[in-house]
Amino acid sequence: MTKRWALLAAAGVLALAGCSSDLPEDSNPGGGSSGSDTRKSEFFDQAEYDRQLKFRDATPQGPEGKPWEQMLEPEMVDTTKFAKTGGKYTLCFSNAAVDNPWRQVGFKTMQQEVKLHPEIGDFVVLDAEAKDDKQISDIQSLTGRNCSAIIISPNTTATLTPAVEQACGTGVPVIVFDRGVNTSCPVTFIHPIGGFAFGANGAEFLKEKVKPGGKVLALRILPGVDVLEQRWAAANEIFAGSELDVVGVEFTDGDAAKTKSIVADYIQREGEINGVWMDAGATAVAAVEAFQDAGVEVPAFVGEDQQDFLRLWVDEGLNAVAPTYPTYQWRTPVIAAVKILKGEQVPKEWVLPQPRITSDNVRQYVQQEMPPLHYAMCGCETMPGYPGPWK
Repeated sequence: MTKRWALLAAAGVLALAGCSSDLPEDSNPGGGSSGSDTRKSEFFDQAEYDRQLKFRDATPQGPEGKPWEQMLEPEMVDTTKFAKTGGKYTLCFSNAAVDNPWRQVGFKTMQQEVKLHPEIGDFVVLDAEAKDDKQISDIQSLTGRNCSAIIISPNTTATLTPAVEQACGTGVPVIVFDRGVNTSCPVTFIHPIGGFAFGANGAEFLKEKVKPGGKVLALRILPGVDVLEQRWAAANEIFAGSELDVVGVEFTDGDAAKTKSIVADYIQREGEINGVWMDAGATAVAAVEAFQDAGVEVPAFVGEDQQDFLRLWVDEGLNAVAPTYPTYQWRTPVIAAVKILKGEQVPKEWVLPQPRITSDNVRQYVQQEMPPLHYAMCGCETMPGYPGPWK
């Protein structure tokens, strides 16, 4: 396995997308810690950090307005040996879980993408329910079901690697997306730019918007989770090179009530908070409400592309940014599978654009008719039946 694929294996998934927690904790564990940690996180890799930040400014190849079909600096691979002639395809999918809004929005989008391809006759889906042992069994089951191609969103990286390798060994094309594994055997690995880019986007925003000496509170969800550790490693790197005062790094467990309580305590303790950085925005609204309840101005804020936060941002005129981990990536594995089964080239590493939402464009992502936890970057607005399936 190359170093790049090892790094990409850790570029996997959004916290609330059911991330693995089987990795060691960050050197700055949060949970009451104060100040930016000038030590390098064990998850920080300078080369991959530089690579991801460079990707942010790269011009994507592919159809304009369809970021789920675009690719950044691709190295194409030949797939003619997988070309299938005659009959319709049986597309199989081993899904880690559909246990939160991010995954639910993504899976609905994937289902609708399948409907756009008449070449696909059957779409077989097995849900691992966020359990490694079940997904291992699911993948083994799929290898015996005459699948034309197998898509896998691994529950965890290391544990699922042997199962993915076993699937590759059957000769059926394997497509991995969303989270990585420690092998380069899949025909393609599909993912947005990565955790370093996400974390840097938020930290750079605060460095620009918060005055030197300003107090920043960092809110994290879970320790030891690959992509979240990358997000914090990137932010910590930027904060350490700034004049900002990171007064606390706290884990919220993704719980709105706990988030609100943590923020309220820091407002009382510090007198003021000038910026809030988050590694995922599921509880961003709760954090904002803590400032509103305290009767103080909401500071510069890092959230995400959920509708509840975007609406609040516009309604309250917040000074904010939303890094994203787009759910439109769920369309790409289906597109890749069809290409592979037609013998068309695909990138070995299919890196998708990873946009950020700013005050300049936030209004275009507000969708009043959608549920509060609907993710704006679904790439689903022009799909048949929208918005029905996503409601």
